[in-house]
Amino acid sequence: MRTERDSMGPMEVPDTALFGASTQRAVLNFPISGHRMPDGFIRGLALVKIACARANEQLGLLAPEKSRAIEQVAREIVDGALVEHFPLDVFQTGSGTSTNMNMNEVIANRASQLSGHAIGSKKPLHPNDDVNLGQSSNDIIPTALHVSVSLVLRLRLRPALEELQGALAAKSAEFASIVKIGRTHLMDATPMTLGQEFSGYAMQLSKAVERVDKAIFALQELAVGGTAVGTGINSHPEFARRVCQILTEETGIAFREARNHFEAQGGRDDAVEVAGHLATIAASLTKVANDIRLLASGPRSGFQEIRLPATQPGSSIMPGKVNPVMSEMLVQVCLYVQGLSAMVVNCGRDGHFELNVTLPLIAYALHESTHCLANAVRFFAERCVRGIEVDPARCRELVDRSLMLVTALNPLIGYDQAASVAKEAFTTGRTLREVVLARGLLDAETLERALDPMAMTRPGARSGGE
Repeated sequence: MRTERDSMGPMEVPDTALFGASTQRAVLNFPISGHRMPDGFIRGLALVKIACARANEQLGLLAPEKSRAIEQVAREIVDGALVEHFPLDVFQTGSGTSTNMNMNEVIANRASQLSGHAIGSKKPLHPNDDVNLGQSSNDIIPTALHVSVSLVLRLRLRPALEELQGALAAKSAEFASIVKIGRTHLMDATPMTLGQEFSGYAMQLSKAVERVDKAIFALQELAVGGTAVGTGINSHPEFARRVCQILTEETGIAFREARNHFEAQGGRDDAVEVAGHLATIAASLTKVANDIRLLASGPRSGFQEIRLPATQPGSSIMPGKVNPVMSEMLVQVCLYVQGLSAMVVNCGRDGHFELNVTLPLIAYALHESTHCLANAVRFFAERCVRGIEVDPARCRELVDRSLMLVTALNPLIGYDQAASVAKEAFTTGRTLREVVLARGLLDAETLERALDPMAMTRPGARSGGE
């Protein structure tokens, strides 16, 4: 152990740790869950420290050699190094001050190590006076929240959703000529093509991508520059604008200074909005995953219109059983994400006066949601959707057996007569054709044209119902 000091006095810190006294106090105070602050958040915070150092250098407030030292270490962290030196639990001080000081101390001590000074000497960098110059945890942690979540949304979730959208669109094209029965209320409806059904799923994913873009836009205002309560005390008037400009250059995302710093620190409405978009995406993915596993149900007693790739044995007692495990996995992830999203909504209410004090938990929830969704979507596309096959004979069998083809007869024989035909066909077990011809309602040629299932799938060719 070595002895370091902070404003509360001396503290014993492990020799191998790059963090200092403030972080060690938090380690001892918050051994709660074992869930550490997300790696993506830590990298985002390091990126914010780079921008702050450069901005302070540009403003003549920080010596160039100190700015370079901060950036050198922070860049290591952005690149994924030094993760073992960020041990803090999610359940900590609600402002994230412990994590902010964790970052300040690691940067300062690593700079000491690289420059040949003793760890803990605060040479050449002081964790507060230099690394945290012009900053407060109260504006920097919300800023890191927005920056880091924006990055994982753009770099991880968006590409995964695009991949699934492409896989579903490809299946829509592949199945364009396969006629099947549509279903509403879980009951037979009028015919459609399997391609049309999958086109709906593909569009849901296209809209999911659009929702990611909306979420990123919601996060583009940054709290940096507000410092303690939003007034900007101890921060240069140009500091926030320059930090946002540097972050934009670093990320390609158009970050900008908050229009109102009191809102940016006291409220977390932007994070709540992002949680709403993630919950909507999860709801959409659940619908797709459930439909796909239902369409594949069987293999002898279900719909079995499509066949899913076999990924693993489905039962420890029933030999040969194969289950739709990729759909089940995705549904569970979506339930988890919706729970996390509800938690963020509740966290958003706790903006008492000038600061929300659930920031670490919001950061954890949004990063965890994005991480799990991105992985789940990618594997669902790869190991389920791309390998889906159709059973054309089964699709046709269910179409031919459906009584809802009678809907196409409405314009020819009227609703009441068509309903009577359907009831007689169901009661007697005869086909619609047999009943219509027996009653002499239509000639065979007209009836054949009217009951052509493919014709019923053409947009505008027929009017449907519920």
